[in-house]
Amino acid sequence: MVSKSDTAIILMNLGSPDSTAVPDVKKYLLEFLMDKRVIDYPWLLRKLLVGGVIVPRRAEKSAEAYKSIWWDEGSPLIVLTKQLQKAVWHDLEIPVEITMRYGTPSPQATYDKLLKEHPGLKEVILLPLYPHYAMSSYETAVEYAKDIHRKKRYPFELKIVKPYYDRPEYIHALAESMRPYVEQEFDYLLFSYHGVPVRHIRKGDVTGGHCLKVNDCCHVASKAHTQCYRHQVIATSELVAAELGIPRQKWGVSFQSRLGREEWIKPYTAEKFEQLPAEGVKKLLVACPAFVSDCLETLEEIGVEGKHSFISSGGDSFTMIPCLNTHPLWVKTIGALVKEEMSVVAE
Repeated sequence: MVSKSDTAIILMNLGSPDSTAVPDVKKYLLEFLMDKRVIDYPWLLRKLLVGGVIVPRRAEKSAEAYKSIWWDEGSPLIVLTKQLQKAVWHDLEIPVEITMRYGTPSPQATYDKLLKEHPGLKEVILLPLYPHYAMSSYETAVEYAKDIHRKKRYPFELKIVKPYYDRPEYIHALAESMRPYVEQEFDYLLFSYHGVPVRHIRKGDVTGGHCLKVNDCCHVASKAHTQCYRHQVIATSELVAAELGIPRQKWGVSFQSRLGREEWIKPYTAEKFEQLPAEGVKKLLVACPAFVSDCLETLEEIGVEGKHSFISSGGDSFTMIPCLNTHPLWVKTIGALVKEEMSVVAE
C-alpha cells in the first residue's frame, strides 16, 4: 500500500489565454499554433505563417469570441478543470493537480508544486483530458509533459494514461451524461469532433498503408487504430449511440474547427449545420466528445455560431449537450483509469 504522498495525479488539459485581452490571446495563439504537432510545417515556414498571417488576423476576433463565453471566475475550461480536480481529489483522497499544454499552469510549475508539497513523491499519474489519440492533442500534451520531466530530472516516475475512447467506463459516463437530452424529442444527434488535417491521419498511420487507403479503413482491424483519431472518434460515437439505443439513421459524425485551406477530415460540422434542415432535420442535438470540458470550441463555435447557422438554414431547435465536465460518472471513470497505473492502489 502507498501513502497518500507517494502518488499524485495530474489532469492535463489544452489551456486558455490568461484573459480576454488581445495581448494575452495573441500570446496564447502563438504558443498553440507554433507547436510543431499542431501545424507541422518546417519551423521557419510555421513562424512566418503563424506570426505573420494567422495570429495578426485572428487575435482580435478570437479575443471577442473569448469575451462572449468568459465567466466571472475566468476561462470556462480552466474553471471546469479546477472543479474536476476537486471532485477527483474528493473521490480518491490522493493529491490531484492540473496542468495545461499551453498557457498556465505549465507542467514544470505543476511538478514543482507537487514535489514541494510532497517531498517523498514516488510516482505521478498523468491523465491527458483527451479521450482520443491525435498528434495535435493527446500526443503533443504527453510528449511535452514527458520532455519536461526528463530534462528536469524529477525524482518521481511519470506514468501516462493511454487514450480511453472505447473504455466501457468512459462510454457509460458519456452516454449517461447525454441521456437526459436524447430522452427528449429530437430528429438527429450530431457528434461534432475537433477536426484534423487529412495529412495528420496519414502521417500518424504506424503501418504506412492503412488509414484512408484501405476501404472502410476505420472498421478494418489494424495496428494503425492505436494512433488513428478518425477511427477512435467513430468508435466512440458508435459505442455511445448503441448504449443509448439511437438508431443509425438518427445520428452522425462531423468535424469542426478547421484552420486553413488544406483538406481536413470530413464531413465538416459547419456544412452539416447548413445542410441538415434541408434534409428534414428540424430538432438537432449536438455533442462534442473530443472535449471533456466545455470551452471556446463548444460554447462559442457550436453553442453560438453553430446554432445561428442551423436556425438560419431552417432548423427549429438546436441543443448543445454539455461536455462531461464534472459528471459523477466521469469522476469515477478517472479514478478507475488512474488506479490501473498505480504501483499499488491506495485504499
